[in-house]
Amino acid sequence: MPINKPQSHKLNKKKRTLPLFDDFLLSLQVNNYSPETIYNYERDINCFINFLSQEDLDFNKLNKLHIDRYKAYLYSIDRSTSNDHESQIKLSSYSVNRMLSALRSYLKYLIEHDIKTPILPEHIRLVKNIKKHPKIPEFEALVKLIESPSKIETNKIVARRNRAMLEVLFSTGMRISELVSLNKDSIDKQGRVFVLGKGKKERFVYMTERAKKYLNEYLILRKDSQKRLFAPLRGRNSSNKDVKVSTNYLQSKIKQYREILNINVPISAHSLRHGFATYLAENGASPAAIQILLGHESLDTTTRYVHASDKFAESVHHKFHPLK
Repeated sequence: MPINKPQSHKLNKKKRTLPLFDDFLLSLQVNNYSPETIYNYERDINCFINFLSQEDLDFNKLNKLHIDRYKAYLYSIDRSTSNDHESQIKLSSYSVNRMLSALRSYLKYLIEHDIKTPILPEHIRLVKNIKKHPKIPEFEALVKLIESPSKIETNKIVARRNRAMLEVLFSTGMRISELVSLNKDSIDKQGRVFVLGKGKKERFVYMTERAKKYLNEYLILRKDSQKRLFAPLRGRNSSNKDVKVSTNYLQSKIKQYREILNINVPISAHSLRHGFATYLAENGASPAAIQILLGHESLDTTTRYVHASDKFAESVHHKFHPLK
């Protein structure tokens, strides 16, 4: 039987609450989770609270059928966001699984604190992900994108900064969140970059001479006392001396550059990280070394990056096939 879409009038129903929700978020904080991660948990579980409110469901009376209805709710474009706004965007299976995983973590927290839960975490099954073939832009396209701020941006400081950011991203393979959080003292004279990655794991990544050149040009042009390596433009009298460039800003700029350059393969900041690993592998780099540079816990994760290149697969086929 088809499940009815949630109606907007249900938003007027009493907002539901979850037991120990604030305590759960506090536990993430005291366990040294990053502010971004805590925010993501709060946002995702708030979507579940909205579902309970719209469906007028009591948390303590939930069953497995309700979880199936919650999955349908997440896939619906009529669901409300964590801020009670109506969404018109269908979530991907990846996003749905992220929200289900957040709910699982919350239930595990309740169990650890001897709070009875209506369903067990393992009863919340993730949805099947569609495994798409990774599309890595051609090397020449990536280079054009990295160099594009120098030609597209009219503000000299913005052009130097955005060029330096893209150069450093592709040079090091770091995550965009790691890039925007860098301080000036994160880099030593040899071009080694100290990175605090996911799970508070520390590692070093390394800049090429080319990346160091463009970064130095940007820093020479910039005249402020802010400790951030990459800073947004601010007035001289700005009181905030520790503002960082947002990840959304850089992602939107990459999209803009790609569209101007007519590059038909979607490119994001993650594409630069993916391309970093792929093209290192094509040039003979060890997967174990790439794993260290990317900060992956599992070599399996790294292998997915390394084997993403069609050219790499083609060259292996031509080289090793027994009936050449």
